[in-house]
Amino acid sequence: MLEINDIIKPENLVYGKTPVLTDSVMHYCPGCSHGVVHKILAQVIEEMGIQEQTIGVAPVGCAVFAYNYIDIDWHEAAHGRAPAVATGIKRLLPEKMVFTYQGDGDLAAIGTAETIHACNRGENIVIIFINNGIYGMTGGQMAPTTIEGMPASTCPFGRTPERDGYPLKMSEILATLPGTCYVTRQAVHTAAHVRKTKKALVKAFENQKMRKGTSIVEVVSTCSSGWKMTPVNANKWMVDNMFPFYKLGDLKNE
Repeated sequence: MLEINDIIKPENLVYGKTPVLTDSVMHYCPGCSHGVVHKILAQVIEEMGIQEQTIGVAPVGCAVFAYNYIDIDWHEAAHGRAPAVATGIKRLLPEKMVFTYQGDGDLAAIGTAETIHACNRGENIVIIFINNGIYGMTGGQMAPTTIEGMPASTCPFGRTPERDGYPLKMSEILATLPGTCYVTRQAVHTAAHVRKTKKALVKAFENQKMRKGTSIVEVVSTCSSGWKMTPVNANKWMVDNMFPFYKLGDLKNE
């Protein structure tokens, strides 16, 4: 009779856990994209063999406790200042692999200046940008990335350009800067998109190894609690509404 141990082989461990992830229970809401990105980021770090060389920078936002989940060196940054902190770390320790992990409120609002100037200087870092179009941590307020017509706690009937201005496409802006070598927009709502995002992260870290400049990996994401939707409905809403505005794919690849 076939025993369970006969089929427990590395190639069959679809849900195998990378040792770069800790055993801490994640605090993210059900359906949140952060947990998926955390896992594939940890897999990339493990598979590239850079765990001991990697330093992550996490500022204020839903991912402020990222250091609880990915077993690498971390540095906390004030709200919006992650690219500035990462710049200092990379310049002091150029042999290290340095990345920031930022939400849209952090990167595209209070941290807009730090993000743009770090990219314009071509700092040799990776910026991971989680874009769910809302302030998920502080009550679902409108963010710079909230699309037209999208409701939030501070615009319950939807964003209107006349009152609120237009949504900000940060990746398109950053792709125009001479210091960026790679700008891509991906998602993690299906297995196929998870694979694409993982490849994008690998490329971003490889660019850093080759000292090419700044790499940005944007991940269009859901926020079930902020959007007041079930995870299934949030994924569908993202596909139907976010993707037409925030088009997936590479915006710059040098």
